[in-house]
Amino acid sequence: MTALLYAETILDNCQPLAPLATEVEPKLEKLEGIRAVLFDIYGTLLISASGDIGSHTGDHRLVAVRETCQLFQLELSDAAEVAVKSFESKISRAHLAAKEQGVEYPEVDIVEIWQAALPDLVEGSWDDFDWQRFALEYEVRVNPVWPMPNVESTLSRLAASELVMGIVSNAQFFTPLLFPAFFGKTIEQLGFAPELAYFSYEHRQAKPGGYLYSLAQQQLALQGIEPVEVLYVGNDMLNDVAAAASVGFRTALFAGDQRSLRWRADEEKVEGVVADVIITELPQLIECVAFE
Repeated sequence: MTALLYAETILDNCQPLAPLATEVEPKLEKLEGIRAVLFDIYGTLLISASGDIGSHTGDHRLVAVRETCQLFQLELSDAAEVAVKSFESKISRAHLAAKEQGVEYPEVDIVEIWQAALPDLVEGSWDDFDWQRFALEYEVRVNPVWPMPNVESTLSRLAASELVMGIVSNAQFFTPLLFPAFFGKTIEQLGFAPELAYFSYEHRQAKPGGYLYSLAQQQLALQGIEPVEVLYVGNDMLNDVAAAASVGFRTALFAGDQRSLRWRADEEKVEGVVADVIITELPQLIECVAFE
């Protein structure tokens, strides 16, 4: 599937969304010495209709799997619930197997999950089947996304300041493809350093685990950047703020959309954790980073 077809699939199924305002007051201050800014994606750079990747409802999943199978001319319309249960069961089993190997927060490759789940339910030849397209068609139906306001201009300002930019995100193969679809630019063209793009599916470990953050910390150290010189931006106090702070990063809580803001007040790992700054609009980051 070409990049153009990926973009068409995304734009055909994702309609403009606006963030739902929160009642949170920004907490802005100039953070001296910041040399790198790392971002979460879902709920931070992109509005997620479901709030976050993987958090969609059961009814929505049934509709999405039925429509996707119909698109591929797979006779599954009367067994959508079975397909969803098989899909979820394969994820659960993969997570359990990884936990037995000592991984606290496992991640899967969603393409592999569909490759395991669908042939059990549908007869046919799978040799030339486009599994990536199937996974993408399902995802954009179950979790349509749209850019947060002022994403591109904010990233452009940060990149122009010669700050190092990176990504640490729970994500699948299609996640970086969303950026060319919406902006006509790859993540690298938007200013992100390719060696600092950490997607959970590639490493089979997810946030709120510290593994991806540790990888980022190690890569930044190779560039002479200390943890205290890094600002991590995310919408979730557990997955983003507490996890990033655990490796010494400074943190910005993005509280700009009711759908994705996660305080996690009942989580033990969040107890006593305070974000260095709280922003409700992405351009406020510019006020918090001291440009030289």
